[in-house]
Amino acid sequence: MHIVHVYKDYYPVLGGIENHVRSLAEGQAARGHDVTVLVTSPDRHSQAQTLNGVRVVKAARLATVASTPLSVALPLALRGLPADIIHLHFPYPVGEVSAWLMGRARATVMTYHSDVVRQAGILRVYRPLMERLLARTDRIIATSPTYAASSPYLRANAGRVRVIPLGIDLTPFVTPDPAAAAMRLRYGAPLLLFMGRLRYYKGLDVLLRALPGVEGARLVVAGSGPMGAEWRALAEALGVAGRVLFVGDVSDAEQRALYQAADVYVLPATQRSEAFGVALIEAMAAGLPVVTTEIGTGTSYVNQDGVTGLIVPPHDPPALAGAIRALLDDPGRRQALGRAARARAVAEFGQATMLTRTLALYDEALGHGVA
Repeated sequence: MHIVHVYKDYYPVLGGIENHVRSLAEGQAARGHDVTVLVTSPDRHSQAQTLNGVRVVKAARLATVASTPLSVALPLALRGLPADIIHLHFPYPVGEVSAWLMGRARATVMTYHSDVVRQAGILRVYRPLMERLLARTDRIIATSPTYAASSPYLRANAGRVRVIPLGIDLTPFVTPDPAAAAMRLRYGAPLLLFMGRLRYYKGLDVLLRALPGVEGARLVVAGSGPMGAEWRALAEALGVAGRVLFVGDVSDAEQRALYQAADVYVLPATQRSEAFGVALIEAMAAGLPVVTTEIGTGTSYVNQDGVTGLIVPPHDPPALAGAIRALLDDPGRRQALGRAARARAVAEFGQATMLTRTLALYDEALGHGVA
């Protein structure tokens, strides 16, 4: 099968969607499919290369507006690519319009990663066209039933929506890491962990405001991003800077050790931009109970309240502090939730499971399965 994935960026650019596209593309190539990823180049020059069995075409970038790379070369490149399936990764308007105008695939599939949340001005202009594009897509993948039910755009196209949760290679996280003990000694205990890009919707400010209510706990913040300086200043202002360790971006090995060294993983997201939370899967696979917020997205599908962790309202530091204390004060419960979290990660969120489900959906979109 000839498969073409279309998005704005690809490895070595790192991000949730970029990582997912890479995992999906490399997994499909390993199963014998002809896979191309079409994205924009970091500059005005087009380029192509093969990485781990995947042909990566980077079309010349004209400019970047509101985090959206603009490229005249991308639709022209798409027109020349043979494809049984064009797999779009929404939101990226340039890719979606290119597929509509230039795509020559037998079927088009879209993974709907997130509603357009912050760029309200762009959405007002793009919405009529977006709705037409969604209506013309053969199959739409929602990454959780929660998001499928809560997004008005997915509800409007419910007959063509299928739920396929994101999946990752779980092996590095379920395998005991001997470096974890040294990591725990370095950072102290009890240890809370936040891992991810420091963006507004992650809600780290809420966790910092909750920390005075979690006496004695230390927090490791792994990752970088535009809110880093502001959140460091907030930790100072709240008087908790001595218990918060901003360690920046960490290697894969350090990431695995941190998950296994921590007691509780916390994702205090405040906006629907946090559509799924792949870091939750990593933490759960490592055996950590997780504390998340109810924002109507996939985070409340990945983490099951009272089963794999706890869920609290967003923007509520006292509730967040209470949930964290409840887990730290009850080691037996914490460990039981951690075991259930690992079992759920293995059962539902492995890369192989995601690949099998996605390839079956392609067959359905091509008319080989149930319409």
